[in-house]
Amino acid sequence: MTIDEKIFEAPEGEDWVDDVITNKRRAALERFAKILGVKFNHIDTLHVALTHKSYANEFEPRIKYNERLEFLGDAVLGLAAATYLFEHFTHLKEGELTKTRSGIVRQSTLTRIAEEIGLDKLMLFGPTENPWGRGRDSNLEDAMEAVIGAIYLDRGWEVARDFVFRKFKGEFERVKVTGIPKDYKSKLQEVIQKNPPLKLTYADLNSSGPDHMKSFESAALIDGKIYGRGTGRSKKAAEQEAARRALQKLGELV
Repeated sequence: MTIDEKIFEAPEGEDWVDDVITNKRRAALERFAKILGVKFNHIDTLHVALTHKSYANEFEPRIKYNERLEFLGDAVLGLAAATYLFEHFTHLKEGELTKTRSGIVRQSTLTRIAEEIGLDKLMLFGPTENPWGRGRDSNLEDAMEAVIGAIYLDRGWEVARDFVFRKFKGEFERVKVTGIPKDYKSKLQEVIQKNPPLKLTYADLNSSGPDHMKSFESAALIDGKIYGRGTGRSKKAAEQEAARRALQKLGELV
């Protein structure tokens, strides 16, 4: 069994089939591949990366969707970012490298890049997904990772690595100028402490997804009022994103 067959092998208890891609859809995917700067051997892999589970659930048996590619892409993205930092930021220690990588591959960056390349316009959602799902940060983050996974699966490590280097170049350059990304929770706490008697708290709003790729949603509250919401792969990451959005609302971040 080849790697692509293993990746698309249905988990126990599930039945998957290949989706029939129309000529119009195939043409749109090929145009998108040009935007990505990647020539796919199998455009169907990119199609799966842009297929949400809610859309796949409309078919019986279910067609392939992007969750497993998302899992793969998350690992590829982390390795590519770590590789770049290891090669170009030789002055940073291990802990600093870890913080820098986390700051670069965070949800807000993935969402922004996804929007810039028009990924949201090609995603397929079913009617059970909320109407605002196409623009929801977590959906864009997941699909962006799935696209990276699809590139790795179809073209290999070097092409996937170079794609990450290109698309995240601005983030890498920013870190060279501004240094290690800030701890937004600490920054928000500093702002609150300068404005007594304001009180900062965090609340867990939601969690979803399978155990190996769970997504958490948290809120940053000031005197009980929500100032920022954030999602992430951990509660800590979700709170960091919520703090960042709260800082933006308070005018403390550009």
